[in-house]
Amino acid sequence: MVNGALQKPAENGLETAIVRALDRRSIVLVGMMGAGKSSIGRRLAARLGIDFVDADSEIEAAAGMTIAEIFVKHGEQYFRDGEARVIARLLDSGPQVLATGGGAVMTQRTRDLIHIKGISVWLKADLEVLMKRTKRRNDRPLANKMHDLLPLREPVYSMSDIIVQSRDEPHEIIVDELIGALADHLKLAPAQERQP
Repeated sequence: MVNGALQKPAENGLETAIVRALDRRSIVLVGMMGAGKSSIGRRLAARLGIDFVDADSEIEAAAGMTIAEIFVKHGEQYFRDGEARVIARLLDSGPQVLATGGGAVMTQRTRDLIHIKGISVWLKADLEVLMKRTKRRNDRPLANKMHDLLPLREPVYSMSDIIVQSRDEPHEIIVDELIGALADHLKLAPAQERQP
């Protein structure tokens, strides 16, 4: 579901082939805050005709408070434990495009579940792009630690199945690259080689 509305099935042959090849797996977007996981994820889900789910929104709904409030009231470890439980539950609902929080894959159990039940995609963005996109946001508890977090998280992000560079280009260009990368990862033949 995207904003409560079911998506219509993909009409393009490649998108349809991707969804068929996914079966019940999710496309799991990982990366730093500001990488575009939600905005690009929504567009990717719409192109594929599958649901988009934002793990952070689901966590807030389950907790009845914002992520910033969870951090203040209970601390980061409490948040990470809840995040892992929510992502585990969401991974049972594929196929879907699932946007995760920046630190979600730092938990080994979450990485293992994503590997089993999904295809991980790192939306990789340069620090300058990330800082530009997050500087006006005050709802992200760890945004002011971006310089410290990036070198710790990038080696874990780099274990993703697919890596696509997120940059200041129209999101549709990034979505086109994602579609191509998914087709390659799933070993789908080019359109002219597939049977109608």
